[in-house]
Amino acid sequence: MTHARFLATIAVSTVAMFAMMYLNTWNLSHVRFSQTRAWMALYMGGGMAIVMLVAMWRMFANRRANVAVLAGAVVVLGLGVAMVRSQATVDQVSWMKAMIPHHSIAILTSTRAQITDPRVRAGRWHHRDAAPRDRRDGGADRRLGGRQVTGAPPLTPGSPGRRPLPRLWSSPHRRAGRW
Repeated sequence: MTHARFLATIAVSTVAMFAMMYLNTWNLSHVRFSQTRAWMALYMGGGMAIVMLVAMWRMFANRRANVAVLAGAVVVLGLGVAMVRSQATVDQVSWMKAMIPHHSIAILTSTRAQITDPRVRAGRWHHRDAAPRDRRDGGADRRLGGRQVTGAPPLTPGSPGRRPLPRLWSSPHRRAGRW
């Protein structure tokens, strides 16, 4: 095996891992591009390259090329982790679009899980009931941005960049003793 073939294998595997992250969505129409998932696939590809190269080190005669590929994989892994953790490239709209498959996964697992604890079931029904509501009103895409999603006006170039955080500890759920 050559280094070029090794890198091609890693690249194809990384793209396949990115695609497979969407296999557990409730409905195929819920699949949206997610920068976070792309960065995650990138760091998984970097990590896989490190593990595979270390395991197959002796298969490649060119030691300098091995070190270069290993160094590149470490950089790709680090870049992917840094981008996932910083969310530097994710804006409001791309974040909301990424939440569609994320919540679709929650709908899938909530409707299929055999949950008997009533406290856990209360949260599960929220996700289960969201699926028909999304189908009925045209899906979550229609609600991206604006009052329909956040309850606050959208950020504009002249508006402040921050909104006050919700008061979680005084929420109706907390007062009702649900959590």
